[in-house]
Amino acid sequence: MTRIGIFGGTFDPPHLGHLILAETCADMLDLEYVLWVPAADPPHKRDRNVSSAQHRVAMIRAAIAGNARFVLSRVDVDRYGPQYSADTARIIAKQYSSEELFFLMGGDSLHDLLAWRDPDLLIERCHIGAVRRPGDKLEDVIALLYERFPMLERRLHVVEAPYIQISGTDIRERVHKGWSLRYRVPDKVIDYIQKVGLYQED
Repeated sequence: MTRIGIFGGTFDPPHLGHLILAETCADMLDLEYVLWVPAADPPHKRDRNVSSAQHRVAMIRAAIAGNARFVLSRVDVDRYGPQYSADTARIIAKQYSSEELFFLMGGDSLHDLLAWRDPDLLIERCHIGAVRRPGDKLEDVIALLYERFPMLERRLHVVEAPYIQISGTDIRERVHKGWSLRYRVPDKVIDYIQKVGLYQED
């Protein structure tokens, strides 16, 4: 059975940290593909302006070009929001009904899983690939999650990945200050940011 990863996020912009994390998960979880799923209306980021889906989709296309394992999915940007992970997984599960799905998240998101909308439905449809961050103490939260979701014991996979301290906030601030993005963002994404003038007012 083909294994497919679901890698969701705002990707504003997609950076080398995202690429390294996705490639590491693909290797460690033996994923045939990683679907990059940009959020159209992220419910947890309504306190700041997010670049249009059009720009973020274009930047993802530029970032993942040339990697046959990386595929853009418009499942969230082509539907009305807000988009919740359980709904995203439901739609992708219908699109890939014969495949084994792995929902990728950071260890910090695992801590918040109980507060997500319909986490039980997400776990029913997908394995969970949780990336451990330096200093993460996942064992305690994993024990709690196993009590709440017994199925998770067979569906949780902790991924050890290098910690790349790059963030979208940092990149947007660097653009605003006129600083270099080299070695933080793929060159094609830098070209796009400069071409359309993104983040100048952040």
